[in-house]
Amino acid sequence: MVTGRIAHEEPDGTLVVDVNGVGYELLAPLGTIGRLRGAGNKGPSEPLTFYVHTHVREDTLQLFGFSSAFERSVFRELLGVSTVGPRTALSILSHIPARELGRVIARKELGRLTSIPNVGKKTAERLLLELRDKLPSTGTTEPCPTPGKAAAPASSGNNRTMLISALTNSGYKLADAEQAVELLGERIDVLPLPELIREALKLLAR
Repeated sequence: MVTGRIAHEEPDGTLVVDVNGVGYELLAPLGTIGRLRGAGNKGPSEPLTFYVHTHVREDTLQLFGFSSAFERSVFRELLGVSTVGPRTALSILSHIPARELGRVIARKELGRLTSIPNVGKKTAERLLLELRDKLPSTGTTEPCPTPGKAAAPASSGNNRTMLISALTNSGYKLADAEQAVELLGERIDVLPLPELIREALKLLAR
């Protein structure tokens, strides 16, 4: 997870989150900030907590931020569908809330899916086929921040957790990921996450 204040927001959902003076760029579904602020009764200057998925492919590192663990899990299910990449999955969740997507799939609402940018008929058919038994088709209660309770600020421990998550998401074994983190030593405390991931990948490539 990443906790910080919103330093910048683009119309397409791209965010820059200020975490103790370090800016993290997150790609998020449209409406994410509104859901987080509404759930926790938070003002525009208060820190928000995002559930993060780290996408690492060759020289590409992207962080995707979500308002709940459930929304992030739906995003990951979408990534498992043939022909659906991170941008398409993000577009789907920007147009259909995660809690509603299961009902759309269960009802086989092909037209609803094809109305989403970057989702053609073949991709929509794949979604209906491959997700029919993977998403809840009834109302789902998502975990929300407790009103009035501030999330803990990011720390080197958060960097460690996010780095291990990024490496295991990229296919590395947990033991190898933890070893790479240990080899980074004190750099965990001072380097931003993108640079830590690059350094860890170099260590794992040896």
